[in-house]
Amino acid sequence: MSADRTEWMQLQLRDHEEVAAAMGELLPRLRGVGELLIDAYRGAGILYTFGNGGSAADAQHLTGEIIGHYKRDRRPLPAVTLSTDATTMTCIANDYSYDDVFSRQVQALARPGDVVAAFTTSGRSANIVGALRAAKAKGATTVLFGGGDGGPSKEFADVALLVPSTTTPRIQEMHTFMLHVISEMVDAWVDGDGEYP
Repeated sequence: MSADRTEWMQLQLRDHEEVAAAMGELLPRLRGVGELLIDAYRGAGILYTFGNGGSAADAQHLTGEIIGHYKRDRRPLPAVTLSTDATTMTCIANDYSYDDVFSRQVQALARPGDVVAAFTTSGRSANIVGALRAAKAKGATTVLFGGGDGGPSKEFADVALLVPSTTTPRIQEMHTFMLHVISEMVDAWVDGDGEYP
């Protein structure tokens, strides 16, 4: 490997470390989202997640940890990733538009007591903004896992977890950190009969 390539990799690592170090300011809000989700589950709520591309993978990752488990053997909790139903997604995209693929599902499924969580690096995608708007109209609690200034999506978020970066890889890396922290809190709450870190 050439020195130039190694230097580039070192720059990527330093950038990651700088963004990770800046995440400390978000920790109280992140804990609040974990507590919000636990409160929703106490009240028989459901978590709905969604995103585009790599953010869809992050949304699915959180759902998997909640339905399955993170570190502890525990009962499953209700969570749905809206991008995983190809038939519904393509039906809505074909009959309406791609901008509506999440909002139509939110309108059909979400209710007060539920948590609707969007994963996005820019917060500017029309299908993300529309779904958060629809969730608020349905009375669900909205959470934005975003970056930078949160874009127009921030307007419809009850809680915005905005990674202090505008670089897609750094934002997604921190989204993984955040969804793991929340998963650990939920695991500990279920396993510890109400106690969590």
